[in-house]
Amino acid sequence: MHSVSPDRDKIGAGARPESDRPLLAVLRGERHDPPPIWLMRQAGRYLPEYRALRAEKGGFLALCYDPVAASEITLQPIRRFGFDGAILFSDILVIPQALGQDLWFEAGEGPRLAPELLDGDLSGLVADAQILTPIFETVRRVVAELPAETTMLGFAGSPWTVATYMVAGQGSKDQGATRSLAYRDPVAFQRLIDAIIAATVDYLCGQIDAGVEAVQLFDSWAGSLAPDEFRRWVVAPNRQIVDALRSRRPATPIIGFPKGIGEKLPIYAAETTVDAMGLDETMDPVWADSVLPKDLPVQGNLDPLALLAGGDGLAAAVRGIRAAFPRRPHVFNLGHGILQQTPVSHVAQLLAMIRA
Repeated sequence: MHSVSPDRDKIGAGARPESDRPLLAVLRGERHDPPPIWLMRQAGRYLPEYRALRAEKGGFLALCYDPVAASEITLQPIRRFGFDGAILFSDILVIPQALGQDLWFEAGEGPRLAPELLDGDLSGLVADAQILTPIFETVRRVVAELPAETTMLGFAGSPWTVATYMVAGQGSKDQGATRSLAYRDPVAFQRLIDAIIAATVDYLCGQIDAGVEAVQLFDSWAGSLAPDEFRRWVVAPNRQIVDALRSRRPATPIIGFPKGIGEKLPIYAAETTVDAMGLDETMDPVWADSVLPKDLPVQGNLDPLALLAGGDGLAAAVRGIRAAFPRRPHVFNLGHGILQQTPVSHVAQLLAMIRA
């Protein structure tokens, strides 16, 4: 595991004073009891204040590029719950937009991108990295208002997952179009992956320069690949991003979150050298604790449906996860994003259990 220096560089840190931020400390390898907590998608549709703002402002993508609205949404769960981390309100598909694809969201159906890149050819697109500038302004606005103890988290999609949307023009159950392209024309697909890597590194550096203190790489579809393809299209690109960020912004911890990889977990951890591993809800935390390096921080891995259910089932799940990591640095989180139907009271119940 790469050891992140506790002496944070001042690039993008602004005037926010140094303080004891438990989440940042754990990502640097310290253990805290109780563990710090944040939730994937903690800023969003389960909150009535988010729904009210969206009704006033309009569509999801417009919110992502509106620094005033996006910073307010990022801060809403911090004000309500006092999470230890604030996660930037944005979307992984802003990178395809920066690379020149059109992006929109169909009501009830999810994202759409055009043109589809079924041959992996980017040559017809006109890249425009400036489209991401409002997102950096969102970060600056959030950091200016965050409590001193709260860590500012940024993120990006990992190249494989981003590529699956770029190639097919939308999400899919098996990522078949993208997997086929990778087998059929790996040279062309590698060019697409390389373009995503370069854009992602610049994007994450921009977030860090604006004040982000740790970043997460989301690889939602990492579990769809055969072993050799997994190493080529998930492990290698993420390692390139990690190496580039270590070179350019060495003080920033990097969380890897490859969903659905099962027994490939130790391979991903060892070969990407991320600073912390996010575990999805299907991962046995006791097994994960046994196969990962003993000092590697982990994050996760409560089933979002357990949080939706609440009550005794939630309490039992929380106890099991905490017991699985008796000595390891641990950030409590979900195994994937919070569900829209989750009662706010269940989130309050979760925090009360963690912080008791």
